[in-house]
Amino acid sequence: MAIRILVVDDEPINLDIIAECLDGRGYQIETAEDGMAAWELLAGRPTEFDLVLLDRMMPRMDGMELLRRIKTDHRLKDMPVIMQTAAGLPEQVREGLNAGAYYYLVKPYDPEAMVAIVASAVEKIEAGRLHDESTRMFVHALGLLDRAEYRFSSLYDARTLAGLFAHLCPVPDRVALGFTEILVNAVEHGNLGISYDEKKQLRQSGQWEAEVDRRVELPLYRDRQVVVEVNNFPAAWEFRVVDQGQGFDWAKYMDFDAERAFDPNGRGIAMSRQLSFSRLEYVGRGNEVRIGIDK
Repeated sequence: MAIRILVVDDEPINLDIIAECLDGRGYQIETAEDGMAAWELLAGRPTEFDLVLLDRMMPRMDGMELLRRIKTDHRLKDMPVIMQTAAGLPEQVREGLNAGAYYYLVKPYDPEAMVAIVASAVEKIEAGRLHDESTRMFVHALGLLDRAEYRFSSLYDARTLAGLFAHLCPVPDRVALGFTEILVNAVEHGNLGISYDEKKQLRQSGQWEAEVDRRVELPLYRDRQVVVEVNNFPAAWEFRVVDQGQGFDWAKYMDFDAERAFDPNGRGIAMSRQLSFSRLEYVGRGNEVRIGIDK
């Protein structure tokens, strides 16, 4: 698919020069005479443009206002914007870059430099397209899964699997945090025996992750694993997480407790239960948790 570029400038001659420089490179070029005209195009056709080449000083709506609108619109915020302008004071350049411009090109500039910068932005766009397509294929393949079993022991493994499981679900962002909480808990509290108070102290001292990594390598814990069973049922995804620890008094963590409100830990299970999953229940002494996510 050809890259679609919107060129915005209130000087017709500049539009012609830019279009001529980019001609013959496989791009589809559309122009707008000022920021307002460009915004009407972008807001009305948000999926039809890949890149904006933007002048800064224009009537009706200047380039900075258009840039701010682009970067605060969820449909457009990832689109690269290259500013090309005579406003080249250091504070103006900083303002443009801080507002989200991909590059700030000061006039007069070498046309070949502009072409090279556009090519760099196009590489980013095409890499993003490839990633998006790979993600779509990955998610589709996950949806074909019937049953799976995973075994892991580290924080890295827990976080990686949390991301994987989130992609199985209708709203990945909603469940990713919940999966991270449950799987990390199975490692630290379950297999490694880090208590609530120990974690609180480690969090406050900034040593929590280092201590988890250290304990994973100790002979006492080295062979312990967390097992996750995944089942794809017609109406829901079901997960069973089992660690090799002694369990814990899970009931008091199922709801928010005012006594723990100011602790750096202790709210994850309640948040996961209320916000991330359709169902969450602990079994027996607490080293097994069952999770359901309706489709």
